[in-house]
Amino acid sequence: QVQLVESGGGLVQAGGSLRLSCAASGRTFSFTSMGWFRQAPGKDREFVAAIRWSVGPTYYADSVKGRFTISRDNAKNSMYLQMNNLKPEDTAVYYCATRNDGSYTDPANYDYWGQGTQVTVSS
Repeated sequence: QVQLVESGGGLVQAGGSLRLSCAASGRTFSFTSMGWFRQAPGKDREFVAAIRWSVGPTYYADSVKGRFTISRDNAKNSMYLQMNNLKPEDTAVYYCATRNDGSYTDPANYDYWGQGTQVTVSS
């Protein structure tokens, strides 16, 4: 089992920044990568970014490229999402999740999920 806890969400004006954190505990050796997804009301869960737990590339949705940065701290078993130049369309509940195989963008390939943190961007 892996437990994930997100934090750092909140209310911010358009153009502002937030930094989300995801703390992992439990069997943290059991996954190869982690990702961030988001879900707005009435919409499907959407891929945001992913990172390998060891050395490797990062992946971003086109909608956040150049504005969001995913990173990790293996010593702290934590992953982060720095979100800059936020837009109202970024408003959603943001989830972190662990992945072992398959497409990075498909939520079905992620095994463990956090409870989510709300990000609201006002115009």
